[in-house]
Amino acid sequence: MNWIVLEIVFTSTLNGVLYGMLLFLMASGLTVIFSMMGVLNFAHASFYMLGAFFGFEISRYVGYWPGLVIAPLLVGGIGTMVERYGLRQVHRHGHVAELLFTFGLTFVIQELVEMVWGKLPVDYRVPPSLDFPAFTVFSTNYPAFKVFELLAAFAIFAAMLLVVKRTRIGLIVQAALSHPGMVGMLGHNVDRIFMLVFGAGVALAAVAGVIAGPALVTQSNMAMELVAVLFVVVVVGGLGSLGGAFIASLLIGLLQTFAVASNASLAAAFGNFAQSNELGLYFGDIWSVTVAQVAPILPYLLLVLILIFRPRGLMGTRDS
Repeated sequence: MNWIVLEIVFTSTLNGVLYGMLLFLMASGLTVIFSMMGVLNFAHASFYMLGAFFGFEISRYVGYWPGLVIAPLLVGGIGTMVERYGLRQVHRHGHVAELLFTFGLTFVIQELVEMVWGKLPVDYRVPPSLDFPAFTVFSTNYPAFKVFELLAAFAIFAAMLLVVKRTRIGLIVQAALSHPGMVGMLGHNVDRIFMLVFGAGVALAAVAGVIAGPALVTQSNMAMELVAVLFVVVVVGGLGSLGGAFIASLLIGLLQTFAVASNASLAAAFGNFAQSNELGLYFGDIWSVTVAQVAPILPYLLLVLILIFRPRGLMGTRDS
């Protein structure tokens, strides 16, 4: 029995970290965009979906690996055009107009995806070079593609930190976050910086889509399934905090993964006491609800608690 528990703990930890890192790839771009431009991009998850579908289409002709490079570049290019000819024009009308613009863009992208690829899931497959078990945990084979996803997510995270903290480009971007006027006076084109940062942010989301697409279901509603959790990550981590987004992503990934793997319930914890007393008579079958059944609402419960007790988030500098 102990071996089974250890196996569940080990695999749930790996899967939780993997899910958290994929969330971070999307949330990091959203966080940087908000920090620099003050825009909560509601369509961010839609660019994640575009990355998955572009990767699928490219993989049909030239394979998965070229798609991993080409798809994010294409989505990033689309993102720069959206910022240049859309958000920049809407910006003068305030944040509500920006939010409504990105909200509408979400449905436009979804309808376009359904027109091209339909509503049914597409056959986006794991590349043959990674379609084998990397190792065996007790009696469970852990796929090599999941190991690749995990390593790729950590590598991108490390590269992003290196660029932001150690390069001239990173210094200019950080300066533009807090003092755009001064950066402009030093001769840098702030509008172009905003456009490139927006494009890079949505390209990161597209990378997550290409990486996760073969392992998850690639279909036209995949953005809607993630957009709410994505904003939970940003708020829990703290608006504008990259480190907070990283911690919140891992926290939510592990929380949901362990919750899904748990069959615990109040009835199991308290035995006959839960069924025999007056509470059991009043609430009936609620005692039999398992942790796995309530797993989908746990991130939102965490969001409510954060907003009540720490409105700035885990590492934020402004109230949510």
